[in-house]
Amino acid sequence: MREPVRWTYAFVDRPGEEFATARDFWTAVTGSRLSEPRGERQEFMTLVPESGDAYVKLQAVHADGGAHLDLAVEDVPALVAAARRLGADVAADHAGWAVLRSPGGLSFCAVPWHGESVRPPVVEGPGGEASRLDQVCLDLAPDAFEAEVAFWSDLTGWESFPGSQPEFHVVGPPAGLPVRILLQRLGTTRPASAHLDLACADIETVRARHEALGAASVARGAHWTVMRDPAGGTYCLTGRDPWTGSPTG
Repeated sequence: MREPVRWTYAFVDRPGEEFATARDFWTAVTGSRLSEPRGERQEFMTLVPESGDAYVKLQAVHADGGAHLDLAVEDVPALVAAARRLGADVAADHAGWAVLRSPGGLSFCAVPWHGESVRPPVVEGPGGEASRLDQVCLDLAPDAFEAEVAFWSDLTGWESFPGSQPEFHVVGPPAGLPVRILLQRLGTTRPASAHLDLACADIETVRARHEALGAASVARGAHWTVMRDPAGGTYCLTGRDPWTGSPTG
């Protein structure tokens, strides 16, 4: 029997020397406040929303950073065992939680569920721009794409379907969970990585708001804009309804 995922956390992973910069930017764009730091090196902080349960966290890392997903469950060992059967490796086994690597080499965590159940509302900026951080995008080489689609679909048991473009595949959670998974087939071979996506009612108004907070526009796609935050991390603004996650237009 599959261990159900009760909640999800999206992690903003940024280099330690840029942690304060990342902290200030991501609290502003998510309309949240910071928890007290925790961890052996004070490397973890939670972005606490005005209402609802937290689902975004920050981590100071030694490398360039990126993003990763935490899956919160009632039985962590059961999820770890299921992930290993599907081809994942255990990177670190802690007391009560574990760091794993997917078959394609992407880090994620299995963590205990503490009763989180209420998704925070959409964030509306001072100019009325509406957005929600709601997606972790897995950037995959062509030869890793199909295996990762199968892995995340089987591990979560969520709805799994092709995206709006041929290179995308969505693994979408049940209603109420705050973060979905988008898998992207890249055109080149390189190590797997991950970034965060925000659903935006109007990309241009959200982009202007983020640029005023120190981010920079990097590139534009058919229905998205690639951004770089002030800490140097890449993320995307996507043309999707922040309330439903569905494509706009």
